[in-house]
Amino acid sequence: MQFGLPPAETVQGRLLKAFFVTVFLSVLMLPLLRTVGLRAFSMASEAYSSGTHSAAFVTCPNDTVAKDLARGIVEKKLAACVNIVPKIISIYEWQGKIEEDSEVLLMIKTRSTKIPALAEYVRSNHPYEVAEVISLPIDQGNPPYLKWIGDIVPE
Repeated sequence: MQFGLPPAETVQGRLLKAFFVTVFLSVLMLPLLRTVGLRAFSMASEAYSSGTHSAAFVTCPNDTVAKDLARGIVEKKLAACVNIVPKIISIYEWQGKIEEDSEVLLMIKTRSTKIPALAEYVRSNHPYEVAEVISLPIDQGNPPYLKWIGDIVPE
């Protein structure tokens, strides 16, 4: 049984092996680290003031009304994007009765300053007696996407 330090060749061999493994793993990790770094820089370099943009919601009786409203909203630059969510079920009270209807939901992304004009457009072009137009300020999000909304929708 021997005690003490291993021979010098063994220590040098292990150090050399550890060095090459480290270099090899670093080369493999470089694309991942680059992608993560670029995303972090992109998110940190874009300034967004909370509440500058809003998400608005409008319910429609069918796909035709939803598509017509969505297209008009985007064409008039009242929003950058309108998502159409089909087949929602709404349960609500109307004129003293509980109602249940199949509807279509519009999810609208716009500048907060455009909400009054958006609401007026919907009221003027919607078949409901009382059209739903509600909005929530966007607190945070993907900075390039939020910038895009601002680029598309004028102040």
